[in-house]
Amino acid sequence: MMDQMESKRKKAIVIPARFASTRLPGKPLIEIKGKPLIQWVYERANQSLLKDEIFIATDDERIREKAITFGACVIMTPVTCSSGTERVFEAVKDRDIDIIVNVQGDEPFIRKDMIDMLFFEMEKGNSEMVTLCSPIKDEKEYTDPNTVKVVLDKKGFALYFSRSPIPFLRNRPDFFPLNLIFKHIGIYGYTKDFLVRYVNMKGSFLEEVESLEQLRVLENGYRIKVLKVDYDGFGIDTVDDLKKADEYLNERL
Repeated sequence: MMDQMESKRKKAIVIPARFASTRLPGKPLIEIKGKPLIQWVYERANQSLLKDEIFIATDDERIREKAITFGACVIMTPVTCSSGTERVFEAVKDRDIDIIVNVQGDEPFIRKDMIDMLFFEMEKGNSEMVTLCSPIKDEKEYTDPNTVKVVLDKKGFALYFSRSPIPFLRNRPDFFPLNLIFKHIGIYGYTKDFLVRYVNMKGSFLEEVESLEQLRVLENGYRIKVLKVDYDGFGIDTVDDLKKADEYLNERL
């Protein structure tokens, strides 16, 4: 009976997208190989086998108009949303959805199996929030502030996320790279109930200073389960990332 009940939990992918990116204005509409970034993300996410629905959540008419051209369902959200997670909440708060996977709108190389890993983990009912990480294999990523690092405890829960190199290899620089240092991947799974709690949590000092929305969760005493996956993709944050993405696709198309 429980398995039947669990299988009925409605699952949705939401892709938050805003035009006013600080580091790369108009990012969702910037083209890579003739296709806007937001379309790359949507088409990858739409390959998920476990989703029931998929939406793009935005506050910008330019993004909405472009998304409609490639068949996406778009939900308009308030301009006051301060993070992607808050935008996801606004998109699902009045909808019959139980489990949400938030695929950030700057992750054009995300894979369907990565999304379905989160849905599968959330279906177990043991976690309220789950995300992914991958081993860092390039020392440049380790020192790059645009690459978010995460440190885990022995049970696979996040101890901390940072744009700084963590852990700092003061006494064992030879540890790098030995699959012990991880980068965070911009994708989250959560229950709708937890999203309600998230938007009502006290504002986080760590979230503000690091500009990492997931730190609000840790600073307020909640846990984030982090699953490990082998992933050589990356998010788009800078002009250099756009060049890197073009090269990445040249090797694979």
